[in-house]
Amino acid sequence: MKIAVYCGSRSGNDSLYADKASELGRFFGDNGVDLVFGGGHVGLMGIVADAVLAAGGKVYGVIPEHLRDRELAHSGLTELYVVKDMHERKARMAELADGFVALPGGIGTLEEIFEAWTWGQLGFHHKPCALYNVNGFYKPLLDMVRTMEAAGFMKQEYIDMLVLAETPEQLVEGFRNYTPPHEKWT
Repeated sequence: MKIAVYCGSRSGNDSLYADKASELGRFFGDNGVDLVFGGGHVGLMGIVADAVLAAGGKVYGVIPEHLRDRELAHSGLTELYVVKDMHERKARMAELADGFVALPGGIGTLEEIFEAWTWGQLGFHHKPCALYNVNGFYKPLLDMVRTMEAAGFMKQEYIDMLVLAETPEQLVEGFRNYTPPHEKWT
């Protein structure tokens, strides 16, 4: 299994975020789960990648040329794909991955998981999407998603597409048990 991880290029203000990213990476490496990520060595991205590698796992990075050229590329990966731009990065990550998860992060993290989730809703792929809800990080977002559903802008079945996890075991189990929605978007 290859899981694409979207997360912060910063580590956040609470060391718990880094600890949980490292824990997830170790779990991936120990359990034969390959990491697909943005290819950087900074923030939670670098932490999760380093942990997978330290546990003997495989890590595939996808980084746009301009970020590689700013010396942000991780140098010790199993494979690093250098692509033209962010659109190509997201497409390559989607191609490589069997599922997608957002750890804590900023606007880029949200944009990436929302795009993967939207593609799944529209039937462009049938891969699971997840939120790794470290210390309730995604609770406000989940509240907003429930507001969208209550207001008639989102179907419950598309909310149910999201795997919610607080541990590595919950995440992998959720991915293994994932069933895509049967109804196509109309």
